[in-house]
Amino acid sequence: MARSLPFWTRKLHRWGAVFVAVPFLLILVTGMLLQFKKDAAWIQPPTMRGAAETPSVSFETILAAAASVAEANIHGWEDVDRLDVRPGRGIVKVQALSGVEVQVDTATGEVLQSMVRRSDLIESLHDGSWFHERAKLWVLFPVALVLVSLWATGVYLWLLPGMTRRRKARTRD
Repeated sequence: MARSLPFWTRKLHRWGAVFVAVPFLLILVTGMLLQFKKDAAWIQPPTMRGAAETPSVSFETILAAAASVAEANIHGWEDVDRLDVRPGRGIVKVQALSGVEVQVDTATGEVLQSMVRRSDLIESLHDGSWFHERAKLWVLFPVALVLVSLWATGVYLWLLPGMTRRRKARTRD
């Protein structure tokens, strides 16, 4: 005997929810944390302000200033992940491979602040790249497809009682 559409919709909805539970929870929690990255220094250090907007220090001065921060563990350019130059604020953010962000004044070469930057780790967990570069395509994309089907089956199951009542009312008339 053939099963009805509501039966298969409920099955798909139930098993789809089981399939996406853990990845979706990870995406939700990291997404909520990322909403506060500019407001919580624990996630992303606040951006300081330097002495002048026009950069006047050399890259060697910036590297030396960043290397002076022990917890950054910077010994050379190979220990630097990236530089984020903010001329309007008069700083350069030196992001070390160790996860520490050192903010250097572009006018004086002085270290303004150094803190652990967790937003990059949270973002890589959020998009799946922390696990493997292909996790975005082979895990999170299927999770997104299942979530769309959960939405569709949920709407159908929510509308089903009303559709059934209308159909029964029409057959009674």
